[in-house]
Amino acid sequence: MDIAVLRRTFTIDEFHRMAEAGVFREDDRLELLDGEIVQMTAIGSRHAGCVKRLNALLGRHVQESAIVGVQDPVVLAGDTELYPDVVLLRPRPDFYSQSHPRPADVLLVIEVADTTLPYDRGVKLPRYSRAGIPEVWVVDLQDRVVDVYRRPASEKYLDHERLEPGQAVTIPGPLDQQLAVSDVLP
Repeated sequence: MDIAVLRRTFTIDEFHRMAEAGVFREDDRLELLDGEIVQMTAIGSRHAGCVKRLNALLGRHVQESAIVGVQDPVVLAGDTELYPDVVLLRPRPDFYSQSHPRPADVLLVIEVADTTLPYDRGVKLPRYSRAGIPEVWVVDLQDRVVDVYRRPASEKYLDHERLEPGQAVTIPGPLDQQLAVSDVLP
């Protein structure tokens, strides 16, 4: 016997109102993906250390030319709000206190993948591309590489570069500085 299952999707406004009403616990790690509330996996020590390393490195390099956000929301569409591990944003005087960043505000998204590589590549990456995020780095802690994706087109990126220790990755933005891949990886 087939049973019809009704699914209820949510808008970002509804998602925020549920959070404000206390539907979720403060420490719940949730994203809104195509209207569905998705629970994110717990963060391990290697992952957390890499995010902290990226925050420090990018902060030193970009200084006032960009804002570094860590595990903060980025609104991609009316029904999708993701929480990338690190995001590099265009400077704004209010530091995004009036509204969450949107794709036009984003210079770079970085996802750190220890156990979440299939999700980051197969689910999040196409949504970043669809939203027009110009550049995404996926830091693959298992293979010790940084995959760089540029030139979004529909649900994929036209340019992909895999960088290993001994190589450098260029930080997008006005300063055009480089980070050694070995400095990014734990």
